[in-house]
Amino acid sequence: MNPFWIIHTGRLVLTPVSGGDLADLQAIKSDPRVFAIMLGGVRNRAQVSEELAHDIVAWSINGYGIWVIREAEGGRFAGLTGLEERPDGRGVALRFALWSEAQGRGFAREAAGAALRFGHDRAGLTRIVAVARESNFASRTVLGGIGMSPCDCFEQNGHRMVLYESCVPAREAGW
Repeated sequence: MNPFWIIHTGRLVLTPVSGGDLADLQAIKSDPRVFAIMLGGVRNRAQVSEELAHDIVAWSINGYGIWVIREAEGGRFAGLTGLEERPDGRGVALRFALWSEAQGRGFAREAAGAALRFGHDRAGLTRIVAVARESNFASRTVLGGIGMSPCDCFEQNGHRMVLYESCVPAREAGW
């Protein structure tokens, strides 16, 4: 694993997904309390394994991808965050999902903010998007809190979605 891709924040360590994370990823992605409202919904074991293989390859191709979030103190798995191309062509998207036990502690904002900064500063992305259900005030608060701005709305699977974006000039993105 490239140490350049590891992120340390005040309370968290974000590491690119690896085969050793499969059990944690299967647990969180199969839990409807966490993944029912995520793009693609709750996943089965085969889907999680396939996504993990894709996510590992994405790091080597793109230089960005999905991280697991662990608490710096004790290493407990808290969730995941990352950057990946949206299947609908809207751009590279910031994603995050945390266990309910990790919610309400500022971890989502800390991890998503770190992933957003990585995308602009280290991966050289000039535009990063994120999508949240209009009714998902917790996620929308996180996205606004890390400096993303709403820029569009659309319907998806019967839900009104809000598209957020973060843009930096090309000269500010990258190393």
